[in-house]
Amino acid sequence: MNDRTALVTGANKGIGKHIARLLVAEGFTVYVGSRDRALGQRAVEEIGTGARLLVLDVTDLDGVARAATRLDRLDVLVNNAGISPSLAPPGDTGVEEFRRTYETNVYGVVAVTNAFLPALRRSPCPRIVNVSSGTASLTWSTNPNPQFTPGSGGAAAYRSSKAALNTLTVLYAQTLAEDGFKVNALAPGMRATDLNPLAAAAGDDPAEAAQGAVRLALLADDGPTGGFFSWDGTPVPW
Repeated sequence: MNDRTALVTGANKGIGKHIARLLVAEGFTVYVGSRDRALGQRAVEEIGTGARLLVLDVTDLDGVARAATRLDRLDVLVNNAGISPSLAPPGDTGVEEFRRTYETNVYGVVAVTNAFLPALRRSPCPRIVNVSSGTASLTWSTNPNPQFTPGSGGAAAYRSSKAALNTLTVLYAQTLAEDGFKVNALAPGMRATDLNPLAAAAGDDPAEAAQGAVRLALLADDGPTGGFFSWDGTPVPW
């Protein structure tokens, strides 16, 4: 009997919803993390059997703690919830935008990961996937790369928050390795989601990116940890 369980944050839409759908297809019971109960329930109904609603606002510490009591064991955690309030460069970005972005993209990941660590430790093969961004790569931001034109300082709050998330990915991977965890970051590429107007207008299929997340969620025991990978499985430089 397959009793594997996964949690995907921000799974009521976009890439997260596709990740949840694909994990259900792999036989997981998937908790669809959603701030909005109605939107989350709609996503659960659309995904079908195997999906469960978990009302979860990653910026609400008390709510995260309550949600963690719902799961005795967790095999896969996908930290997908994220925001990109604007495409402004750092000089045109207020401190409050940085705070709000980091609250979700960085502090929210720490809150959720730490709250669900006890449940993850009960899994024989715990996996954590952090949905990052290729634009967080300092190497790609300053050199030619396969995903975007380097040299732009736009989306400063979002990109710097994802660079911080990459650092956390490495640190969690290093400190949890002895317990059998695999912790990796995903660069999903620009996808047609409502993350920001540029993505909505020019992005590719979010389902394609979801496949990369599921690949990392299903890593074998000899798979990598502490890595940064593109949606197609190729490594991304830090």
